[in-house]
Amino acid sequence: MEEDTMTTAGRDVTDLEKAEAPGAMITTTAAKALAVLRVATGFIFLWAFLDKTFGFGYATPSAKAWINGGSPTKGFLSSVEAGPLKGFFHDIAGTGWANWLFMLGLLGIGVALILGIGLRAGAVAATVMMAFMWLAEWPLAKGSSNPIVDYHVIYALSAITLALTFAGHTWGLGRRWAALPIVRKYPWLI
Repeated sequence: MEEDTMTTAGRDVTDLEKAEAPGAMITTTAAKALAVLRVATGFIFLWAFLDKTFGFGYATPSAKAWINGGSPTKGFLSSVEAGPLKGFFHDIAGTGWANWLFMLGLLGIGVALILGIGLRAGAVAATVMMAFMWLAEWPLAKGSSNPIVDYHVIYALSAITLALTFAGHTWGLGRRWAALPIVRKYPWLI
């Protein structure tokens, strides 16, 4: 069984594949694990988009699907019970702009992560979305088993880690994306 090894600059490296991230070295196995995490996390966001759009009956019944006139934000935001932004969330629950922004966010984050492109923008969008959802659930007031770090925080940290480690380069379109002239000109698009 081959063993991944890491080394410092100036030493020979065996069984190590460098991800093309400036100054970073990632083993082949680590790069593959990050790719699996990237696709799985992307599928969480993409599935939420698809289920809310078409009402597959998992989290969203068909009758409440977006294409059937349902609101992807009304139920969640109108049921906010605590927290400093309770009134704000109630006010925007079910509004057209909130529905579109939320759904485009789910779709964009999901596609970016699955394809391995635009991971920086996807990480920012995921972090903002997860921060607002954390605030809406306000685990500090609910006696949660962990009132600080919940799945919203983990999803945001995952997206950030995936962007910072160039996880789209392995089993994704990240290398091709990064080579595009517009992405070279505007590196935040990586």
